[in-house]
Amino acid sequence: MKKLLITLTVLVGTFFFKPDIIQAGKPFEGVITFKITYPDNKFSESQMAMFPKVLTVSIKGSKARTDLQMSGMNTVEITDYNDKSKVALLNMMGQKYAIKQTAADIEKEMSGQGTSTIELSGETKVIAGYTCKKAVVTINNDGIKSTYEVYYSSELGSKLANFDNPIYKDIDGVMLEFLLTNRDVNMKFTATSVEKKNLPAKDFEIPSDYVLTTQDELKSKFGGGGE
Repeated sequence: MKKLLITLTVLVGTFFFKPDIIQAGKPFEGVITFKITYPDNKFSESQMAMFPKVLTVSIKGSKARTDLQMSGMNTVEITDYNDKSKVALLNMMGQKYAIKQTAADIEKEMSGQGTSTIELSGETKVIAGYTCKKAVVTINNDGIKSTYEVYYSSELGSKLANFDNPIYKDIDGVMLEFLLTNRDVNMKFTATSVEKKNLPAKDFEIPSDYVLTTQDELKSKFGGGGE
């Protein structure tokens, strides 16, 4: 189970968008809150109790921050759109780690994720007060095709919101409902609120008590043991 929780953390850190919600003359500062559900899951009630249920995305200027809490672990990821870099902050029962990724690191990571095509359906849905467009994204990864549905709002931003997301990188807006899948775990994210508010700059800085590491080192340290 520990390995699965680590995998879910890396999944969200790798694939979840950090929206640069900035339009000409209309900068957005505030917080988007997402509900997380697990469609078609095969886990027991006690296992599901350990999974994260809420994710928040905070935006200020050219930086964005995601916060995800699960059993015994708090994960934060900060994205800087000036240099297209990001850093994940992991607090595992008091052990604090920071994983940095440069623009080159992100590009390399995404290069092996297959190709995607987008089909706009014309359907819309109101989510958290925003009228969202529906798109169907098909991923072709070495001949294996996967299909995802996503609802997004162009009112909140452009495709820059998804620059580091290999599945949804060509979606031209901020996603307010979408699905991620890894190791047969389906995670559905649905925005429940979009709140405009002033945020402190320190929320988007790396704390001094975090130790720099890499994803591989972290998996090696915590990836052992049972499922």
